[in-house]
Amino acid sequence: MGLWTACSAPKEEATEETAVEEEVVEEAPAPSNTVVDIAIGSPDHTTLVAAVQAAELVETLSGDGPFTVFAPTNAAFEALPAGTVEDLLKPENKETLTGILTFHVVSGNVLSSDLSDGQVVTTLNGQELTVSIVDGNVSIGGANVVAADLEGTNGVVHVIDTVLLPQ
Repeated sequence: MGLWTACSAPKEEATEETAVEEEVVEEAPAPSNTVVDIAIGSPDHTTLVAAVQAAELVETLSGDGPFTVFAPTNAAFEALPAGTVEDLLKPENKETLTGILTFHVVSGNVLSSDLSDGQVVTTLNGQELTVSIVDGNVSIGGANVVAADLEGTNGVVHVIDTVLLPQ
């Protein structure tokens, strides 16, 4: 009889308490697409990005702006005399590099449709560049615009084929 009761005794069921954690979902910030981000995302602008970093201009050009950047390609930097880029990237040449880079930036959001032949624009380094439009081809300071109106959240980028050098 004892065996019978042991086998027929009610079974105790183990209960597990499961803690339910409430997951808080935060909205991801909107992806950044500043004029610096546009350059960083371009395989044709690695030299420009390195120069902007060396001149410590990333934070400035990632700011509110708006900025219009005339962005020379890697090929434009390669066309400079041998050793020029390497010398400019040295810490002791930061001031010169900053002057060159700010010569490529205009305050405001200037689209290609806002440019006119003979227009003079003042760059962030205080010097001026002249716009030329011939047969629909736009150039600035003698550099040809090869891609225009790459719009970002804090300005616009125009890709150029020459590094502009201030006087």
